[in-house]
Amino acid sequence: MNQEVRYEDDNIRTLDWKEHIRLRPGMYIGKLGDGTAPDDGIYVLLKEIIDNSIDEFVMGYGKQIDIKVEEGTVIVRDFGRGIPLGKVVDSVSQINTSGKFDSKAFKKSVGLNGVGTKAANALSEYFKVQAFRDGETKQAEFALGAITKNHKLVATKEPNGTLIHFKPDSTIFKNYKFRTEFIESQLWNYAYLNTGLKIHFNGKTIFSKNGLHDLLTRKIGEEHTEYPVIFLKGEDIEVAMTHGRHYGEQYHSFVNGQYTTQGGTHLQAFRESVVETIRNRFGKKYEAQDIRTSIIAAISVRVEEPVFESQTKTKLGSLNIAPDGVSVKKFVNDFLSKALDDFLLKNKEVAEALKRRIEQSERERKEIAGIKKLANERAKKANIHNKKLRDCKFHLNEKGDAEKIPFTTIFITEGDSASGSLTKARDVATQAVFSLRGKPLNCYGLTKKVVYQNEELNLLQHALNIEDGIEYLRYNRVVIATDADVDGMHIRLLLLTFFLQFFPDLVRNGHLFILETPLFRVRDKKTTYYCFSEEEKKEAIRKLRGKAEITRFKGLGEISPNEFQDFIGDGIRLQPVVMTDDMNIDHILDYYMGKNTPERQEFIVENLRIELDEIEDTLEIAEAMAEAV
Repeated sequence: MNQEVRYEDDNIRTLDWKEHIRLRPGMYIGKLGDGTAPDDGIYVLLKEIIDNSIDEFVMGYGKQIDIKVEEGTVIVRDFGRGIPLGKVVDSVSQINTSGKFDSKAFKKSVGLNGVGTKAANALSEYFKVQAFRDGETKQAEFALGAITKNHKLVATKEPNGTLIHFKPDSTIFKNYKFRTEFIESQLWNYAYLNTGLKIHFNGKTIFSKNGLHDLLTRKIGEEHTEYPVIFLKGEDIEVAMTHGRHYGEQYHSFVNGQYTTQGGTHLQAFRESVVETIRNRFGKKYEAQDIRTSIIAAISVRVEEPVFESQTKTKLGSLNIAPDGVSVKKFVNDFLSKALDDFLLKNKEVAEALKRRIEQSERERKEIAGIKKLANERAKKANIHNKKLRDCKFHLNEKGDAEKIPFTTIFITEGDSASGSLTKARDVATQAVFSLRGKPLNCYGLTKKVVYQNEELNLLQHALNIEDGIEYLRYNRVVIATDADVDGMHIRLLLLTFFLQFFPDLVRNGHLFILETPLFRVRDKKTTYYCFSEEEKKEAIRKLRGKAEITRFKGLGEISPNEFQDFIGDGIRLQPVVMTDDMNIDHILDYYMGKNTPERQEFIVENLRIELDEIEDTLEIAEAMAEAV
């Protein structure tokens, strides 16, 4: 008989605000992470601080924000009105204190509950807030949310505004590191949505004159679109769209200046309205997928008292544009049905180019349909009999809620020995292994038809469940795990080409990674160091005073399963494959996978020089070791 669990007065606990945030940080900032993904908690903390500065700009105060991120520490200075001096401490430490509760002052602000700054305070080992207001300044310092210094009010010559200085708690965000490419991407979105705002970040100036039009042209370039960007602007809504030369759909959606990475009611309304408007304009019931294939679009709406599906505000849940207003769906549809239709009517060349792109997608879909069924049957049979996929127990979409399941990972590797070691060392609950046979096809410049015709690529897309896009992707992280030699690098490049060519959304949404594995094992009778670079190897040799046995791992298969557990467990090193705002897929693929160019030759020669320099350094170390012996 089971012992009855006590439930008495002393079982009831009352937590103060900072204890609650620190005990359940996921409720406030989503996942934690170490900074290798753009939605990791450290970037959410930064966003929460910047959001307040953006709201000041939107209200007409302060046209500049200065941001500095260095060695894990963040400083944000805006030039808005400044926090009222009598409420400086409360504004960052009292959970129910916020100017956002005054809906007249912040009618369409990013955040309405005032929790974000408190979360940043509670989850930082150091946090300082300072307000400048009409010739006076007030500052306070905190540690883990507890006040450590409450400075007196003093005079100042500084212009009005607010300064926040914080360093995330390394006991919560373990081994964290801010990646400037993620921050820059985040800041560019702020600039696109707030034309005229200047953001200074680590010496760079981020600024936009033309809003969402700039967003699309910067990300893809006019030369890589099927027709010039269509830019439409109305009251509380802004839209930019075009079609590119890639597969999949690419959207950038925003609500009240907030980047809603998971979309929501406004994006769904846009996707449906574009299809309906285009069908009506051309008088033909095109398939929705043919209209939206290769679409690249951005939509921004302003909503009163928005309802988001989580504290991190990545998905809009509001059904109406305002508490007493029309539905979001009707608002977006009414705007597009008129503005987009008028644009296409007045711009015949753009309309014809759009029509040609849709009909091209239609032809490709019908061409693929003939071989798709056979390829699907082949994939099911191959997965069962060839055991190419060693699956895990959890899957990203099996429960319909990615936030409630652990991180799942699939390692894509080549060869039986490497996949064997990974399979034995993995966590069977959350880690899967897919084994390639030989080098995959170079698919640069090919159509998606080749994916179904090539067995390896077809099996890979089915293992990931991305045949119809990444909406039903089965794993949080797709990790390329190849040997650190010439063949391994070549396979890595071919896989990157495959994903960028046919499934760019996988990369854009931060799902693709490179597994870093040790190049060297340096040890003596007592101590073992695993080294991921020449520099780490040199340091290990110095620590062992030159008396070391050095093993160069030529392939993943040489690393034993016991050793592998260290490299794919808590200490896993993943290099995210990042697409920054200034990256262009067409240019990248053409540069690395297209015809030989003088630029690429120069790149190879320059990097060969670097490699030779490293070899010379290694020889110097070897000579020093020989002298020591």
